[in-house]
Amino acid sequence: MSLTRRQVLAASAATGSLAGKPAVRTLGVQLYTVRSVLPDKPAETLRAIERLGYREVEATRAGIDRIWPHLRATALKPVSIHLEPQLFTSRQSELAAAIADVHARGFRYAVCPAVPREDRGGTAAFQRIAAALNKGGELARAAGMTLAYHNHAFEFAPAGGGRTLLDVLLAETDPGLVQLEMDIMWVTVAGVNPADLLARYKGRVPLMHIKDLHRGVQPRFDEGIPREAFAEAGRGVVDIPGVLRAAGPAGVKHFFVEQDQTPGDPLSSLRVSAEYLRNLQV
Repeated sequence: MSLTRRQVLAASAATGSLAGKPAVRTLGVQLYTVRSVLPDKPAETLRAIERLGYREVEATRAGIDRIWPHLRATALKPVSIHLEPQLFTSRQSELAAAIADVHARGFRYAVCPAVPREDRGGTAAFQRIAAALNKGGELARAAGMTLAYHNHAFEFAPAGGGRTLLDVLLAETDPGLVQLEMDIMWVTVAGVNPADLLARYKGRVPLMHIKDLHRGVQPRFDEGIPREAFAEAGRGVVDIPGVLRAAGPAGVKHFFVEQDQTPGDPLSSLRVSAEYLRNLQV
């Protein structure tokens, strides 16, 4: 039986309606991934990242002066930057100047990357950090920026009453001042499903770190995993498709590939992750 042209077009339309959409339309990179090569070869490294298809970057304030002219010479968009964590604890008097600095460079998000080890503790410690983050959020908002906190695994330790320390932190901070940058690998290390966490904190997670985790790591509430545990996107156990399906409804706006440790050339690892994400549909 032959099909009419109308039937062919209808079948094509139906097939198209079932097809997925790109998981990530604009891909970013956290420059910590290339810290072993970036200081010595900033121009070459940033151009290589651009050629791999990355369009946005998240930087760290340490070393930004050296790479800044080279970053501006590319089409890479500076979206987010990690500040020194001590600016929220022992160096709070310097925070306003730091935010003014990164705002002047055009960054839209300033991120507290972690609680310094010496300031970690239980609920009371996280309440103190939350108060400092609220103050930082006020400074960021006054500058036209948004402050976010980046998680690891230690924030998922129990805080009592069925809550985690991250729950304490987010409950004690003003959603209008402090957002969350979700690192989906560290969420997984803690034994938590990132998609579930996105649903719980819908509207509070504008930034995401995409990274993967090799099989064999048992749930834990610290960063003490082997360097070999870090994997390129799509080569580990993190349910990246499921996370990215949940990311849109949760309000995630920017996605940064990060790999703390790579088996060789970090640019090669970034290539693997970019190819996986470019071909992934959800």
